[in-house]
Amino acid sequence: MEQSIQEALEAYRQGDLSGAVSSLQYAEQLIQQEKAKRLAAALPEPLPGWQAERAEGQSAPAAVLGGGVGAKRRYRRGEAEVRIEILSDSPVLQSVLMMLSNPLFATADGGRLVRVGRLKGVLRYDPEERSGSLQLVVAHRFLVNVEGEAVDRDTLLAYAKAIDLQALARLP
Repeated sequence: MEQSIQEALEAYRQGDLSGAVSSLQYAEQLIQQEKAKRLAAALPEPLPGWQAERAEGQSAPAAVLGGGVGAKRRYRRGEAEVRIEILSDSPVLQSVLMMLSNPLFATADGGRLVRVGRLKGVLRYDPEERSGSLQLVVAHRFLVNVEGEAVDRDTLLAYAKAIDLQALARLP
């Protein structure tokens, strides 16, 4: 990453503005990949009796939905499935975070306010379908989404509580 920044500086000094931009964009992607890797590390291990796929970090360039960094992991036990995704650093995300932070908007479509530790979240759960989702806003920067099928409400909450939300809030 430092080498790319150095290359950008050298290209700029030589008047190669396109080369400077290209090197800086490459450095930005390397930084985003590192951030995604750190987000992936915040995803929990599977609950007892569950299996998990490998956590994946992802970053999107600014041209895709304004950019952003995320991580996701899928958990399974028989027919039951839970997916956890953490998103950050997207301008589009700011409007979503604002809506979730406002209880009036958050519950407008039938969601219920819940607490996960000291954080407030919005839970949408259909007991007949045994499926639902839980969204949390962490440190005004991260959107945590826990979704599940063929699960009960308590499983969604247990997975949300298994995330190290304090460590997530401390990420740079």
